[in-house]
Amino acid sequence: QVQLVESGGGLVQPGGSLRLSCAASGFLFNYYYMTWVRQAPGQGPEWVSSISPSTRTTKYADSVKGRFTISRDNAKNTLYLQMNSLKPEDTALYYCVKGDAGEGGPRGQGTQVTVSS
Repeated sequence: QVQLVESGGGLVQPGGSLRLSCAASGFLFNYYYMTWVRQAPGQGPEWVSSISPSTRTTKYADSVKGRFTISRDNAKNTLYLQMNSLKPEDTALYYCVKGDAGEGGPRGQGTQVTVSS
């Protein structure tokens, strides 16, 4: 079955950086779009970024464009999210999703990112 395990979250000061990882198994990783979604306390899920199987296409929410970079290593079945210039409003549970935005694919448990001084 599909398994998605995120890691790399933590507490970081504003302006800092974090790199999230999502280890995937149970499906042909290199055949699928992959997506990062986040959910802040008391709010609904917010799409963050998606990447095509070949990495040729990447998409970002306006709120993270220019600060976050999505990537993947198909040989390692791993998805990444490099987050720079972090802001307090980036605080959320970040999780990876199999498939493109809006497809409603399976997701991982998530990794918490807290941006605070």
